Amino acid sequence: MAHTDPLLTMELISKVFPGVIALSNAHIQVGRGEVHGLIGQNGAGKSTLIKILTGAYRRDSGTIIFDGQPVDFSSPLQAQNNGVSTIYQEINLVPFRSAAENIFMGREPLRWGLIDWQRMNRQAEQTLEGMGVDIDVTQPLMTFNIAIQQMIAIARAISVESKLVVMDEPTSSLDDREVETLFNVIRQLKADGISVIFVSHRLGELYAICDRVTIMRDGQTVDDQPMHSISKLDLVAKMLGKTPGEVSRHQTGFDASQHQAQETVLEASDLRRGRVLHGASVSVRAGEIVGLAGLLGSGRTEVARAIFGADQVEQGTVSMDGEEVRFRSPTDAIRRGIGFCSEDRKAEGVIPYMSVRENLTLAALPTLSRAGIVSREQQQAIVERFIKRLAIKTSGPDQKIRELSGGNQQKVLLARWMCLNPRLLILDEPTRGIDVGAKGEIQSLINELADQGLGVLMISSELEELTEGSDRVVVLRDGQTVAELSDDAITETAIMTAMAQDADQQESGVQHGQA
Repeated sequence: MAHTDPLLTMELISKVFPGVIALSNAHIQVGRGEVHGLIGQNGAGKSTLIKILTGAYRRDSGTIIFDGQPVDFSSPLQAQNNGVSTIYQEINLVPFRSAAENIFMGREPLRWGLIDWQRMNRQAEQTLEGMGVDIDVTQPLMTFNIAIQQMIAIARAISVESKLVVMDEPTSSLDDREVETLFNVIRQLKADGISVIFVSHRLGELYAICDRVTIMRDGQTVDDQPMHSISKLDLVAKMLGKTPGEVSRHQTGFDASQHQAQETVLEASDLRRGRVLHGASVSVRAGEIVGLAGLLGSGRTEVARAIFGADQVEQGTVSMDGEEVRFRSPTDAIRRGIGFCSEDRKAEGVIPYMSVRENLTLAALPTLSRAGIVSREQQQAIVERFIKRLAIKTSGPDQKIRELSGGNQQKVLLARWMCLNPRLLILDEPTRGIDVGAKGEIQSLINELADQGLGVLMISSELEELTEGSDRVVVLRDGQTVAELSDDAITETAIMTAMAQDADQQESGVQHGQA
C-alpha cells in the first residue's frame, strides 16, 4: 500500500439508546486499499458503528479519524461528499426513478443548466457494464429484480469518488455469478487504493475477499486479526463468546431426527403464471418441514406468494386439507390457517415506526377487537407470552421494532403468525441476514413448531439449512419443479445437481429420491 497510516480509525465509540447500550468503547481501524471484514451477531453493534461513521447517528463519545483528519459527519450526504459511500443491506433507492437516475441522483450531469440525459444514461451504462450488468438504464428501478437493484445500489456507491466504500450485506440478494462479479469490483477498488468495509454473515465470503476482520459482540470490539490467521471455528466462537468445542457441538438449531408427518395440509399442483411459474408443484403435510430449493429466479418466492394469495395464478390448483381453494387475497389464506413470513422484512414484514406490541398482534387484531375496539388486556397478554417464549430481546412491548436487531425482528414476525395457531407456515429465507446465534434459535423454533404438528414450507438459499432442517426438499428450476428428495437422498450434491439440470434431462419428469 502507498501509505502506512490507516485511512480510518474509530476509537472508544459509545452509543446508548433508551434502555439499550448499543456500543461501548468499540473500535475499528481500516488500512488504505484494504478490504476489512466486520462481523458479529445481530445486535452486536455493527450497523450502529457504521451509522455513526456515516453521520446517520450521533455518537455519545469517542473519536473518528478519517484520512488523517478528525471528522464528525452530520449526515450521510456530508460523509459521501467527504469520500465515504455506503451500500445498505436493504436497498434504499427510489423505485419510480430510472436506474440511471438512481445512480446519479443528487449529482446529475448538467448542460446549460439542465440535466444532460444522454450523458447520464451513457455513464450509467458504462458503470454497470464494468460490473457485468447489461440492462436498459432508462427503465424504472421497480421493473428490475432485487439482485439487479442491489447491483444498481453498488454502482451508485462506486461511481462517486470515494476513499472508503461500506458494504452492509451486499451479497444477500445475489446469486453465485453476481457475487463473483461483485468480488471483481471489490478487487478493482482495492487495486485503485480504495478501502472497503465488508459486512457479511457468510463466513466463506469473508475469507474469499477480506484482508482483515473486526469481530464485535454485545456492542464491543472483541478482536481484530488478519483474515488468514483466524479459523472459521475461532471466528464463530469469538462472535458467540463461547469455546470452539461448544460451537462445534451446536452448529445448527435443527434436530437431526425426522418429524412425524401426518395428513396432507397443502397440495399445490402445476402452478403457472406468466414467465415466472411453468408447472411448479409442492405438498406439505402436518408436522413436516418441506424445503423449497432453487437458484435466484427459480420461482421459489413466486410459488409461496401464489399459495398465499398474494399473486394470482393463470393455471394450476391449490388444495387445503383435501379441498380445492382459490385465495383471492392473503386475507383468504390467513382465514384458512396459512401464515407467511416474507423474505423482505423491511418492505413486507415489519412496520418500523410501530411498536413490538403492534407489530406482533397485527394479524390477530380481528380476533382481539369488538365493535372496532381492540382489547388492550388481551393484546398485552399475547405479547408478553410470545416475548417470553421466543426470548425476544427488547426493552419492552412499546419499543419501536426498528430499534431491534434483525434476528429479534424476525422473531416478532414469527410470533405474529404463531399467535393465530396456523395450520401451515410459509417461511421465505427465515434466517437471511441473521447472526449465528439468532439463526440457531429460529431454526430450533421452526423445528419445535413442526414437532407440534405445524406444516412448514421453508425457502432457503443455504444448502446446509435445507439438508439439516428438511424432511423433504422440492427443487425448482426456471419456474418448475424438477426434483423431490426425501430422507437419505437429501444431500447438498443432490440438490445442486437438480438445480443445474438441463432441459433435456427434465423431459423424463421430476426426479424423486427415496431412502
